[in-house]
Amino acid sequence: MVGEDNISVRNRRSAYGTAEEKGNMSKRLEGDWSFSKSSNGWLDADHTLTRRMQLLAEAEHLKPAFMKGIDSHFTELVDGLVSKSVMLESSPSAAACSEKDHSKTKGLRAPPEHGKVFVLRRSILDELFEVDHIRTIYHMFIAFLILFIVSTFVVDFIDEGRLVLDFDLFVYSFGKFSIVAPTWLCMISSILVVPYGLFCQWAQGYHNSSHKTVHSLFYGMLFMLFQIGLGLGPTYVTVTYDLPPASRLMVILEQVRLIMKAYSFIRENVPRILSSSPQKTNSVQLPRFSQYVYFLFAPTLIYRDEYPRNPTRRWSYVAAKFAQVLGSLFYTYYIFRRLCIPTYRNYSREPFNSRRLVLCIFNSILPGVLIMFLVFFSFLHCWLNAFAEMLRFGDRMFYKDWWNSTSYANYYRTWNVVVHDWLYYYAYRDFLWFFGKKFKSAAMLSVFAISAAVHEYVLAVCFGYFYPVMFCLFMFFGIIFNFLISDQRKGSIWNVIMWTSLFLGQGILLCLYSQEWYARWYCPLENPTFLDYLTPRSWTCHSKI
Repeated sequence: MVGEDNISVRNRRSAYGTAEEKGNMSKRLEGDWSFSKSSNGWLDADHTLTRRMQLLAEAEHLKPAFMKGIDSHFTELVDGLVSKSVMLESSPSAAACSEKDHSKTKGLRAPPEHGKVFVLRRSILDELFEVDHIRTIYHMFIAFLILFIVSTFVVDFIDEGRLVLDFDLFVYSFGKFSIVAPTWLCMISSILVVPYGLFCQWAQGYHNSSHKTVHSLFYGMLFMLFQIGLGLGPTYVTVTYDLPPASRLMVILEQVRLIMKAYSFIRENVPRILSSSPQKTNSVQLPRFSQYVYFLFAPTLIYRDEYPRNPTRRWSYVAAKFAQVLGSLFYTYYIFRRLCIPTYRNYSREPFNSRRLVLCIFNSILPGVLIMFLVFFSFLHCWLNAFAEMLRFGDRMFYKDWWNSTSYANYYRTWNVVVHDWLYYYAYRDFLWFFGKKFKSAAMLSVFAISAAVHEYVLAVCFGYFYPVMFCLFMFFGIIFNFLISDQRKGSIWNVIMWTSLFLGQGILLCLYSQEWYARWYCPLENPTFLDYLTPRSWTCHSKI
């Protein structure tokens, strides 16, 4: 609170000046007025009038900043009051009706209100883009895209003698849509029916059952079988039909999203039934199907019966965000076309040694960082905000100011708030609830392991080979940096260190995965075994070319 007060004071000073500055301005006005009264010449009068006009112009210039500062502080104050009031209402002292009820629910997980609190708030970039200086950075990225397009057309015209307008890489990456669409329809249809139906059947018969444990185990096993089927089915389709990389990515990311959604729905609603008394079973309000459907498409992985909603939809905003997603896809296409493909095609034809590896990593930093920015902007900002606007979803904090992080712990918390919330409430906090608060380090390691395994699973299925670079960076270097560059590290130098290591990591990922991709392209195997999918081929491919 003290830091927020200091920031507010500085903002008010920068918006409309300190009291001393206003006093000096008043004295200058009085001096100019006295001077004009003691002088009889037109020159002094003109000088006074000019000075007063300048002061009025300065005041008019400061007025928008003043009003914007007042509006920003008022919004922050209201958001803070809403958050505090919700937390106060959901506090154990306010929620507990009696000591008897408290003792009955002591062994259960805290109700949803004790978890994430959703409030009306905008995304940070939407607020920053209202500042001219920040919007200029966005314009610079657009200028780079224009230069990529022009350079590609010029080079193709010089090499081919004509304008080449075919997007062969783009078409290949998103190919076989006739398989992707039915796969998605099957996934969304099953998730709409099975988890909600199983939960309602279990909840309606739980308290009336004479064998509650057997009843719960039966429906729990059915839900687990559904989750396993949802995990294996789309993977089998992508591998069997040999979908291209981008099509695989769409299927697998949707698969992971739906699995996390289904788990959140069950995890948040089961304690509601367990904590209710048998006499009040009919009074327990089960989630409506419309609430469940809204949650499946809402840009969050934490289930709530109700979310804060905006009063209106801005379809122009939705169209602009989807246009920016499309622009980011073309941006990524030209990055691969101009910066990646010519480089990695040649690297894969040369011997694998330390010199070539170091050159490849440092040449991959620029395209790797650009791709990282585009993934963040297109998905975490544009895509999620577009769906939030269509659904009038009010809480737009899908990310925080991760770019200001001075520690990797803060970076992990702020890069992707949507996924972090799920991992924090359902992996980290549930681990501590089950094993005790003494095992915080083990809980953190379990979260890292889950995140690393899922990331590596997505990349392995999308690329068609297992090359655990992402897993190693997450599980080893990620954990080491999380302890070495912790929250106690403050100052600009630590932000520089964080960015330097982050840039280097992006170069390593892009270099090694690209080399392995081209190695498997140039050195295919006629009858590959399962072991061949696990063995890196970029280490030996040059000897076979």
